[in-house]
Amino acid sequence: MRPADIESLVVPGRPALRGDLLLTAVQNPDLKTNAAHSALRRVSFDGGEAAWTHGPRDSAPSISPDGRWVAFLRAGEGEGADGRPQLHLMPADGGDARRLTSLHLGAGEPVWAPDSRRVAFVARVPEAGRYGTEDADGETPEPAAEAPRRITRMDYRIDDIGFLRDRVQRLFAVDAVAAFEAGDEPALEPLTSGEFEPAQPVWTPDGSRIVFTAAPDWDAAESDVRDICAISAEGGEPEVLVRGEGYSERPVFGPGGTLFYFGQSFEDHREAAATGLYAATPAFGAGPVEARRLTDIETVDCEASAGPPVPRDGDVLVAVRNRGAVELRAVPLDAVDAPLADLTVVYADRSVVRSFTVDGPVIAAVVATLETSGDLVVLGAVAPRVLTDYSKPLRDKGLRPVLELETTAPDGYPVHGWLVLPEGEGPHPVLRVVHGGPFAQQDWAVFDEAQVFASAGYAVVLGNPRGSAGYGQQHGHAITHAFGTVDADDVLALLDKALERPDLDASRVGIMGGSYGGFMTSWLASHHGERFRAAWSERAVNAWDSMAGSSDIGYTFVDSYIGADPEVQRDRSPLSYADKIRIPFAVVHSEEDWRCPLEQAQRMFVALRRAGADAEFLLFPGEGHELSRSGRPRHRVQRFEAILEWWARHL
Repeated sequence: MRPADIESLVVPGRPALRGDLLLTAVQNPDLKTNAAHSALRRVSFDGGEAAWTHGPRDSAPSISPDGRWVAFLRAGEGEGADGRPQLHLMPADGGDARRLTSLHLGAGEPVWAPDSRRVAFVARVPEAGRYGTEDADGETPEPAAEAPRRITRMDYRIDDIGFLRDRVQRLFAVDAVAAFEAGDEPALEPLTSGEFEPAQPVWTPDGSRIVFTAAPDWDAAESDVRDICAISAEGGEPEVLVRGEGYSERPVFGPGGTLFYFGQSFEDHREAAATGLYAATPAFGAGPVEARRLTDIETVDCEASAGPPVPRDGDVLVAVRNRGAVELRAVPLDAVDAPLADLTVVYADRSVVRSFTVDGPVIAAVVATLETSGDLVVLGAVAPRVLTDYSKPLRDKGLRPVLELETTAPDGYPVHGWLVLPEGEGPHPVLRVVHGGPFAQQDWAVFDEAQVFASAGYAVVLGNPRGSAGYGQQHGHAITHAFGTVDADDVLALLDKALERPDLDASRVGIMGGSYGGFMTSWLASHHGERFRAAWSERAVNAWDSMAGSSDIGYTFVDSYIGADPEVQRDRSPLSYADKIRIPFAVVHSEEDWRCPLEQAQRMFVALRRAGADAEFLLFPGEGHELSRSGRPRHRVQRFEAILEWWARHL
């Protein structure tokens, strides 16, 4: 796989299923337009698939309960509001799509009401005079000429979105079918005020209310806790149904009006908190009710990004992270703190369930493996059957084999990971690549970065050191107030295991990673620099004292993981040891990164240069923290080319 082959990374989105209609939004980077191209595809249960729409950026298909309509988002039709994702509707049996919204900042994913006519969604509404809207004088100021922002709280911006308080998210509901039949865009009035941000709406079974998540006390103060709330579909005063113990998300109704949702408990740790399945029976108009946690807090960590829980007869289907895999498991309706071993396996393999949906007995899932970036698989009433082959172009480019690695750290703790092997007999130079998070997992799926590096001749060592997800909550909590301790031991232990092979060259090893992986790269370069020829530290945390105030999540993240003591923050900061780095060091960052802000790179680069280190600074304009995953395609290719040039020089 070569850098430009990212165009072959075809990734299907969460499928929509009703009867024999199976749709997914298929996305891939497009170097010509320097954007991601996305269109809806119809997939046949008999094999094969065909275009449903042609894009350029269509996403989030949702089929009405009666199967007659398909709502979806389309972006890229023009400038301004036309270039943002807008709600569209089309008949399920074919015909032209009709745009239903022209919201200035676009619309969120559509959610159908039980009557198959109304659609709910959230959308950000800008203050007058901001983001290309007219001000009170009828003028439309350029971004640099907008009025100053008056900021009174710490949660005023977020990476990949931007400023929040001057474009608050609102909840909308529209009779989509009536608007389609009338041929006009409906007048839209938000159901919620601009005092708080609703998210992830879902209709009650009778269609009278919309349930959503929102911050406590209607966002009166900074909080990463989310409650489950509701409002009448006609508008009015919202109410709290369930008070969250932590971050609550993905509510959905099941049998008997039971509300299921994913939640986290922040009692012990605000970061690295396992996501569990909860259930509650709302008492509308009577105040909040207590919720029951169905899954064990230690062994079950649900993957909410794969989709909401799906109640069925007798159980609830959820995706669960487990040792680099994401599995489908069934949780009994009456479960209380059920451990992973007690959850029925619906689908589990050396694979990753990226998303799934259910219609009756049929489950449609997007499953990624070490040879696929994601294909549609049908499960449930039939034996598992792969319906698509989206990864054939990628396989045709050549994928290198991936071997599982297992070893132990110096204290006897088990360490798990993978080795991606290049072609030839070797001995090969080696790259130890550390993932971000840290509460995330390297998984059993095609990793474009490792494949590009291996195709260029490098053996790539990947793994999930302590602090990662997928190995139990204690594994994730192991580095609380202990960054750079047992996690560093695990990173090196897995490298040592790989270097036992005679076809790997222990004298030519590089260390690299991004975000938390960038921290680990900086840390190891200063504390174990003799192990490596050079380092590539990307979008890294280098100084916890400034991270606490400059990062969008710093004011909670730093206290949770490092602590508030300035001396401890400095002791755990790679910046404090920059003068000990003697190997060539690449500082890599994006100008608009608000997760690990640019100053983290600037301070490290200056400290390295002042100490006489062989340091370089690579800075990407117009990108945020997610450059390597969802940045502009040409920047992603340029990043790959820069990485390969760096390692060609030093390894």
